[in-house]
Amino acid sequence: MNDRKEEFIRAMDSLLAQQGVDLDVVVVGNGIEPEHVPTGIRTVTLPENVGIPEGRNVGAANVKGDLLLFFDNDAILPEPDSIARLATRLQQDPELAYVQPRIADPDTGITLRRWVPRLRADATRPGTVTVMAEGIMLMRRDVFEPVGGWPGHFFLFHEGIDLAWRCWDHGYTGYYMPDVIVHHPATNPARHATFYRMNARNRVWLARRNLPRVLVPANLAVWTLLALWRFRDPKVLRTSLAGFREGMRTDCGPRARMSWHTVARLTLAGRPPVF
Repeated sequence: MNDRKEEFIRAMDSLLAQQGVDLDVVVVGNGIEPEHVPTGIRTVTLPENVGIPEGRNVGAANVKGDLLLFFDNDAILPEPDSIARLATRLQQDPELAYVQPRIADPDTGITLRRWVPRLRADATRPGTVTVMAEGIMLMRRDVFEPVGGWPGHFFLFHEGIDLAWRCWDHGYTGYYMPDVIVHHPATNPARHATFYRMNARNRVWLARRNLPRVLVPANLAVWTLLALWRFRDPKVLRTSLAGFREGMRTDCGPRARMSWHTVARLTLAGRPPVF
């Protein structure tokens, strides 16, 4: 959105310095014409801001390649073989849909809890994961397209859980590679004015779209109890509950209920889909 000039330049420099992979790069302007784009890099300009997940869908549709790298414009690949290492791991196991590196703040080295795609937040432990941090990950195109890509109407927040669940429902898994580190500033998502509303709305949409109907109330009950415990500010709580109501009353998008076999696989992998 042309609001991160210095960060964008550093991100592109680190991306174009990658070795051992053939890159086809496109920059998506979400409601703007992209600026500061290196010579030779293609751009797509959208007439309006359609949100982050739909912007990623547009990007994926405009590049070639068997693997798709989704890369935030304030991230940095500190090593020139980062993508090659992720790609090697992905290609070694045909059951993997996606691989995610460890995301760390460039100044402190801290990996935020929300960047670790598992319930037990050991950022240094590799292994199978059932969700993803959306800002930087590598995925097979032949999985991304059949499962339907990102849920574009989510606009922002929780689109990675939705995509990961659909990958698992198609028989695939995800993998976390903490030995590959990507730098990203440790910002607070609540800086977005719409965070609490969209966070709650999309939680509801996520459950309604993907879970067997009997599990939807359990999932939403867990979320509600966590919200009541976490959000002590009455204004924040009211906004979150308004988003919850919006999620219940509005169209959640096409429903693709996961099988009970997928529920069992997710549970055995350490993350029952009610959490």
